[in-house]
Amino acid sequence: MITQSYLTDLTYKVNGACIEVHKILGPGLLESVYHKCLAEELQLRNIRFETELKIPVIYKGKELKCDFFVIF
Repeated sequence: MITQSYLTDLTYKVNGACIEVHKILGPGLLESVYHKCLAEELQLRNIRFETELKIPVIYKGKELKCDFFVIF
């Protein structure tokens, strides 16, 4: 069972990873660069994650064939 305490702690850790990436790289780069670096930072911090998961798009009850992905 996932507790509120666990989610709060995980949120703190993920935010810290994001801040670390931004602190090192700074602003203005492509999203793909931040994506790769954040994945590396999460691995370094032993935070399990999945990336680029395909999400089905349902329109009026019909699943459409389109590529819609969640990055993290």
